[in-house]
Amino acid sequence: MSVVQAYILIQTEVGRAALAAATIAEIAGVASSEEVSGPYDVIVRVDAADATHLTENVVPQIQKVDGITRTLTCPVVTTTR
Repeated sequence: MSVVQAYILIQTEVGRAALAAATIAEIAGVASSEEVSGPYDVIVRVDAADATHLTENVVPQIQKVDGITRTLTCPVVTTTR
């Protein structure tokens, strides 16, 4: 079975990054969720069964988390495994 991987870059409301990262970490398919500094507040790595599961299930769940203002999904196009 192939797995679709993606990084999701997230901007949050001021002061909401830590809570958003912790909440996102509990979502099925999320491999990691970390608060970062820079233009984005949280970076998430997702492992999904396929592109449809990524775009129809995982990403919408992340976007519903309180405090998130914007997301940018970056699918991984190659892996070095």
